[in-house]
Amino acid sequence: MRNERFNSIWDAIEDTPAEAENMKLRSTLMMALKDHIARAGLSQGQAAKLFGVTQPRISDLLRGKINLFGLDTLVNMAVAAGLHVELRVMEAA
Repeated sequence: MRNERFNSIWDAIEDTPAEAENMKLRSTLMMALKDHIARAGLSQGQAAKLFGVTQPRISDLLRGKINLFGLDTLVNMAVAAGLHVELRVMEAA
C-alpha cells in the first residue's frame, strides 16, 4: 500500500490532472450556487426561474450530482443568479 498525499480529493480520485482541475472548478461553482440558494431562502422553483433552468436541474445541483453539470452551465447559472465568477490561473506547484 502506498502512502501518497494529495492536495485535494479530486487529485486522488481523478485519472488526470486536467480532470481533477475541472472537477475542482465545478465543485466550487456548485457550492457557491447552493450557498446562494440557501442565503436567499429560495425554493427550488424560485431558484430554477432565477437561474434559467428547470426545477429538476436545481434538484440535481442541490444533491451534488456534479457529473450532470459542465463548467459553461454552472457559470451561466451563477451569472443569472447575480454572482460574479473569477478565474485565477497560476503556475502549478
